[in-house]
Amino acid sequence: MKKLCYIILCSLFLFACGKESKKTEEKPVEEKSLNEMTPQEYKENLYKGRTVEMGTFGSENRSIGIGPIKYFMFGDLDLEMVKTGEKVFKQKCTICHKTDKKMIGPAMKNIYSKRSPAWVMNMMLNPTEMLKKDSTAIALLKEYNNVPMINQNLTEDEARALAEYFRTL
Repeated sequence: MKKLCYIILCSLFLFACGKESKKTEEKPVEEKSLNEMTPQEYKENLYKGRTVEMGTFGSENRSIGIGPIKYFMFGDLDLEMVKTGEKVFKQKCTICHKTDKKMIGPAMKNIYSKRSPAWVMNMMLNPTEMLKKDSTAIALLKEYNNVPMINQNLTEDEARALAEYFRTL
C-alpha cells in the first residue's frame, strides 16, 4: 500500500511539474522622442485606434467639471503646443505629478481614458472649487491622502498646451 501511495504521489508531482507554459516574448516598441516624430507619426500612433473627445468615455467620465471650459474636443495634434505644454509641465507640475506613475498626484499618461479633456483642463484652471464641489475631484483628493492640488494660476493657453502634451504620453 505504501508503494502504491508513493507511486501515485510521484506521478502527480511529475505530471504537475512536467507541464510548461509557453510564453511568447513581446518585442519592445521602439519609442521616438517628440523631436524625432513627424506629425503624421503622432496621428498614426498616438491613440492606437482610440478617440479622445467628449462623449467617448463611460457615463461616469463625461463630466466637464467646474470651471471656464464648458466643452472641448481635440483637433489635429499641434506640435508647438505640445512642446509648450511639456515645458509648462516640467516647470509647474513635476513636483506632484509624473507622466507614467503615481506620486503625490496621479500619473498623466492615459489621463483621457479616465477623464474628459474639459474636466482635466478645468481641474488645472480651477482646482480649489473642483476639490470642493466636483465628486470625482473629491474622490481623487481622498485617494491621494487629502493632499490638494495647488492652484498654479495657469492661463487657459497654458492649460490647453498641457492638455495637448498629455495626448502624447
